[in-house]
Amino acid sequence: MRVLHIVTGLASGGAERQLHLLLRHLPAHQQCEVLALTNPGTVAEALRADGVTVHHLGMRGNRDLGALPRLVRLVRAGRYDLVHTHLYRAQLYGRLAARLAGVRAVVATEHSLHAGVIEGRPVTRGVKGLYLAAERLGSTTVAVSRQVAQTLHSWGVPPARVELIPNGIDAARFRRPPAERAAVRRRLRAELGLPERSWVVGGVGRLVPGKRFEVLVEALAELDPAARLVLVGAGPERAALERRAVELGVRERLVLTGERDDVPELLTAMDVLAAPSTAETFGLGALEGLAAGLPVRHSACPALDELPPSAAPQARRIPSEPAAYAAALRDLRHLDDHTADPLPHPPAVGHYDIARVAADLGALYDRLARA
Repeated sequence: MRVLHIVTGLASGGAERQLHLLLRHLPAHQQCEVLALTNPGTVAEALRADGVTVHHLGMRGNRDLGALPRLVRLVRAGRYDLVHTHLYRAQLYGRLAARLAGVRAVVATEHSLHAGVIEGRPVTRGVKGLYLAAERLGSTTVAVSRQVAQTLHSWGVPPARVELIPNGIDAARFRRPPAERAAVRRRLRAELGLPERSWVVGGVGRLVPGKRFEVLVEALAELDPAARLVLVGAGPERAALERRAVELGVRERLVLTGERDDVPELLTAMDVLAAPSTAETFGLGALEGLAAGLPVRHSACPALDELPPSAAPQARRIPSEPAAYAAALRDLRHLDDHTADPLPHPPAVGHYDIARVAADLGALYDRLARA
């Protein structure tokens, strides 16, 4: 089976990294290629390193309608059995192009949808109308959490057209023997300029308003001078975060790594993972922190909300406010040092194992192709 994944871009965001991980674990008989409408970033490089063919359409913006004929020609020339789209722009153009090219099995994964927000932006009447029109061109929409599925149903998407398949994590990538972990930790702390005895709070995600990383910058100002904040990701909020850190006198204690493709390794340099976003549709970063053996403090994680509290005892939900994070982080700071011996995997990590998730998605592909 030949499958084409169409994605808006391939920067190192949660949806893009999830696509990369899925392609490593889908059944071997499903031969996948990837097409980025724009911005082929670090994930494109990682996919190519894995031997995956990556196409770049060179689309200039949401209204670059001239890209549609090029996309149709590429889909038709590839003779794909199934097209799978990811993120809003790719869902609009990809579903339409697949239909025009004669592909009947068309899947879309909805990674980031709330009742009034899609991919961090307000849902206008026009955006919702285009979304629903494109949805009718597909075969199935995959929801990554019950929350996303419920939003789709409230928008009028029939339940029979929605398949619940959560995101997954490759837990093995986040665990390593103690000696190796200690060596990686020392190397990365030195690379990032972190003092040997510093206590490191980490955040992972795109630097966009919805991630609310300014909450962590303000909380940092209330922590003792040995604390450092490492934010892994790139985005338009970088300059604003730097300015706020300067205003608070903590700029030298803030490390902005930019876009990286070694997140599992970077997590070993941290002592706690903090996720102050209130608008998550899954909460992949929190699960990755748990897989790396870190305590996690978060403000929204549907993946954990859908499980009993005993599934992740080292994770705690707190308000997305600087004072709440400062208090929670101070409490953790006083605990015994766990870093030489990371916390064990909680049941939540096994529940979202990527092998099981990829098998479910592969079965959906087979079913749609037969139909």
